[in-house]
Amino acid sequence: MLDKFRLDSRVVVVTGSSSGLGVAFARAAAEAGADVVLAARRVGKLAETATLVRDAGQKALVVETDVSDPEACAALVESAMAEFGRVDVLVNNAGIATARPATRETPSEFLSVVDINLAGSYWVAQACGRVMLPGSSIVNISSILGITTAGLPQSAYSASKAGLIGLTRDLAQQWGPRKGIRVNAIAPGFFATEMTDEYDDAYVKQIEARMLLGRMGSAAELAATLVWLVSDAGGYVTGQTIVVDGGVTIT
Repeated sequence: MLDKFRLDSRVVVVTGSSSGLGVAFARAAAEAGADVVLAARRVGKLAETATLVRDAGQKALVVETDVSDPEACAALVESAMAEFGRVDVLVNNAGIATARPATRETPSEFLSVVDINLAGSYWVAQACGRVMLPGSSIVNISSILGITTAGLPQSAYSASKAGLIGLTRDLAQQWGPRKGIRVNAIAPGFFATEMTDEYDDAYVKQIEARMLLGRMGSAAELAATLVWLVSDAGGYVTGQTIVVDGGVTIT
């Protein structure tokens, strides 16, 4: 049974893999046996993630990528194909957030979030979908803020993450029958990352009160969900949004 969770001989593309959850996703993929293509705008940070992948015994390819640029997304996939000859898994993790009141958020602030979180995920998925073979898998990293609210003014972020859930369903119904590609989303709750480090103590306590498990999640717990979803163990799951939030969305 445990062999079904292995990713041996597969190539995994992880966007936003320079920090936070992206690093955990890349490391977990490597530990499960995959070679990893690391994409983000901060190349220096990507080099650090590449070291983790190589320490796990796998190959790493670093590609500087701005996912809001469709041409850069196409170039990312071209680089992956040139290096490895295949793309088996895409983890659409690149994202940014703002916390601006809706009456003061500027058009450029709103659109910058949507361009990266939603449109960027589409551009990378589109490029990967053109080269992926049957049995491949795409996971869009959404958020529980695409499903519920969490006490912060995050209209752009919430809208982009809700959009990702809709995009996931549509790509699953387009590419499952025609291409044999599974497309799912993960909606994380609150995990300890660079982003959550910026929250003040009062807000953290407010959110923790909604966590049935009484704590933030660890990046390794979320990465384990990802490995299950993209491996043969999750081979009959498509078009779904898997919520991993310690119970926040049911309180």
